[in-house]
Amino acid sequence: MMATPIESLNERKIYEALKNVKDPEIDTVSIIDLGMVESVSLEGDEVKVVLLPTFLGCPALEIIKKNTENSLKELPFIDKVEVEFIYNPPWTSDRITDEGHKGLRKFGIAPPPEHFEEDGSWHVDCPYCGSTYVTMDNIFGPTACRSILYCKSCKNPFEAMKPVSTMM
Repeated sequence: MMATPIESLNERKIYEALKNVKDPEIDTVSIIDLGMVESVSLEGDEVKVVLLPTFLGCPALEIIKKNTENSLKELPFIDKVEVEFIYNPPWTSDRITDEGHKGLRKFGIAPPPEHFEEDGSWHVDCPYCGSTYVTMDNIFGPTACRSILYCKSCKNPFEAMKPVSTMM
């Protein structure tokens, strides 16, 4: 069945509202830009949003769920919101949009690399100065999805999102 123009308009408004749901730790990227939104379904005045967590055990999931519900309940045509987290298919870092990459850099976090070296290694550039002259200080960062690096050009420490791929 083809969607009516009103349904398309309402679905567009839902996605616009989801663009306003920011990562609780990184306020420059939305759940859309992180590629967390797997699907959205609208039936009458009820919407269901299926999200992929960026990492298993992410402590921010309840906050993301609540922020998603609150954002969508502000829409005048929505009365009920259901948010479900699924783990299959798994989230991968290649789901991050170009806007997401820009938002991560703006926050001072290097986005995950878009490709891997033949030996499986990966490299990121400094989000502050763009230098490739960086070293990893610690693969373990403040969260499971980030590492700590150091730029030898501008002398700034920074975080980088770890690449997550089904190809690894």
